[in-house]
Amino acid sequence: MLNRVILIGRLTKEPELRYTPSGTAVAKFTLAVDRRQAKDREKEADFIDIVVWQKQAENCANYLGKGRLVAVDGRLQVRSYEDSQGIRRKAAEVVAENVRFLDRAKEAGPSAGAGAGGAAHGSEGSSYGSEISFNEDDIPF
Repeated sequence: MLNRVILIGRLTKEPELRYTPSGTAVAKFTLAVDRRQAKDREKEADFIDIVVWQKQAENCANYLGKGRLVAVDGRLQVRSYEDSQGIRRKAAEVVAENVRFLDRAKEAGPSAGAGAGGAAHGSEGSSYGSEISFNEDDIPF
């Protein structure tokens, strides 16, 4: 059996970092991922919840922010919970095994450190190529 998800998208807001009672870091963020559309149709995006654990969670919280472009490699997890009204709900999220930073933070210089999973922030030699330029008006959030 196989459960693998690979996504490339932009963060909709800052990652939320928390710690479990045992001290393990966990970060959550939402990724906006474009859908393929016919040429004459307006762009649409899916908003996918991402969960990252341990050192990668801390790296994401420290180095990522709204609008940053990332690649996420992980697995789909569907969990059930009871909401505040006692109604049974389901939540689907991607548990990230690897998060790669595909662009640089605007305030970061060329000496910015490597991101989660050892990926350089768009530097030469990165497995994803060089820095990507984009128009701020194209971000859907």
